[in-house]
Amino acid sequence: MGLVTCDVTVSSDGFCAGPNQCLETPLGEGGEKLHRWQLERTEENTAEIAAITEASAFIMGLNMFGPPEQALESDWSGWWGDNPPYHAPVFVLSHHPRPTLRLDGGTSFQFVTRGIQEALSEAKEAAGEGQVAIAGGANTIVQFLNEGLIDELRLHIAPIQLGKGEAITVETIESHMDRYSRRETSLATHVYYRRRR
Repeated sequence: MGLVTCDVTVSSDGFCAGPNQCLETPLGEGGEKLHRWQLERTEENTAEIAAITEASAFIMGLNMFGPPEQALESDWSGWWGDNPPYHAPVFVLSHHPRPTLRLDGGTSFQFVTRGIQEALSEAKEAAGEGQVAIAGGANTIVQFLNEGLIDELRLHIAPIQLGKGEAITVETIESHMDRYSRRETSLATHVYYRRRR
């Protein structure tokens, strides 16, 4: 069975989304600047960008799928339009059931109402020998960290400060995982962790 991985980009002060997330600003105020390293693709970031989409199944929190007021509406299909970047099954943690949503490119959103263990079990079954990626947001990642369910985590630190928003700190990660590598690029610092045995 494949690894459970996680990629998360944070600001230098530990926020993976800015304040006031809403339909107009899905990453919160200033949050889009976090992902400059992905959007301005350069040779030095190719390996990190490729690793994000290697998974055969994904897990995310409901707020990552969409803002709470839209996420459970039958006509909401996520932030990404008709052809999301996942191209694999995505298991969305939710307190409310919703039928599976199938979109172009092989992405399906399946809503799991029985918590992270059930989501992980379903994602592993869907992934087969492939990896399962914990896609976020911060609360979802912390839940999986606290249960010791992430094998490898790749932390991408953008050289900006957001001041407030949705946080996941290095201290939180390092209370559960061991750092084994670090790489500096012009747009982000990439820090690699493995689950503590």
